[in-house]
Amino acid sequence: MPDDSPTNGTTDAAARPAGGTAEHPPGGDLLADGTTDRERSAAETAGGRAPEQPAGGSERDLTKIGLLETTAAGDKAGFRLAAFGALLIVVLFAGYGLGRLNNSTVSASAPTGGASAAMPGMAMDESQPHTHSTDGTVTAGGASPAAAGAAVGGLSLSSGGLTLVPTTSVFVAGKPQRLGFRIVGPGGAPVTTYAVVHDKLLHLIVIRRDLSGFQHLHPSMAADGTWGIDLTLAQPGIYRMIADFTALVGGTPIATTLGSDLTVAGNYAPAALPAPVKAVATDGFAVGYEGMPSTKSTQPILISVAGPDHQAAVLEPYLGAYGHLVVLREGDLAYVHVHPEAQPVDGKVKFWLAVPSTGTYRMFFDFQVAGKVHTAAWTVDVS
Repeated sequence: MPDDSPTNGTTDAAARPAGGTAEHPPGGDLLADGTTDRERSAAETAGGRAPEQPAGGSERDLTKIGLLETTAAGDKAGFRLAAFGALLIVVLFAGYGLGRLNNSTVSASAPTGGASAAMPGMAMDESQPHTHSTDGTVTAGGASPAAAGAAVGGLSLSSGGLTLVPTTSVFVAGKPQRLGFRIVGPGGAPVTTYAVVHDKLLHLIVIRRDLSGFQHLHPSMAADGTWGIDLTLAQPGIYRMIADFTALVGGTPIATTLGSDLTVAGNYAPAALPAPVKAVATDGFAVGYEGMPSTKSTQPILISVAGPDHQAAVLEPYLGAYGHLVVLREGDLAYVHVHPEAQPVDGKVKFWLAVPSTGTYRMFFDFQVAGKVHTAAWTVDVS
């Protein structure tokens, strides 16, 4: 099978010219937050967190997308939104809820009908409330993640009887190389049958352990069950590869997320995390979010995108949804991947999110406008 490199005209790190381009300059790897690896490293040397690039550079941009986090009114609105979300969960219970918290077996089926029914390409409607527990069962409803154990993915090579076996783990900085791996069952035989989830058989996240260099990729699988894709890791350091998939083993779907480290030799200079803000500039777009993740209950997160003309951008479905949100925890790179409600709400992409613990997280939002995929990123402190 041919490689499934990023679609719709986006430029993957694996295809970057050595001399750099406007999107990937020679001064370093251009990150989702608009900075380069070298710029962020310089900020680390200077001490403290790197400043996040403001969205659009003015209050007008934030106002246009309904976000002005520096005002008391904005804070109150966020509080009211969070309270409203919590009330919905308690009263309705079967309303909207947790996205996919992986590393477990899925046996639930998607609900039918309604505005939140699964879009084409989804194995189940993961914007609906469900909790994946460590014993392989699924609990319906928006139960507190603390009570359910707050399962996260990507922390282990093995889970649910499946094991991630990389065939390549050492890379040279800035050089495209073939990343290969297999998913094997308890007897060591590779799995060759997978369910399509959001238009793909497997989603692969690659990120450096300082939460820089984020890539969302879709490798191809050979007939023998070996997955492969050309991968470029721009800077030295330890990277994490996270494979998110639903394997079909004996006719039973097993949804899990497995992780392994990749090594790039060289002088590793950790990059400082950008400071927490609620709006950032990405490829000329102003992208902001409302709401705040919680460890006690699922909370609504609404994301707005404004174009260079300061008007709301026309978002297009990408991989079966109007956006994808990957959340990674600083320190161990615990992984949470949630999908939005089937349709935007007043032009905003609405997710329901809970995080497993207090701490610092990095949120990555993939969205598509005019056939091109973009990624916005925020640092979030959950106290």
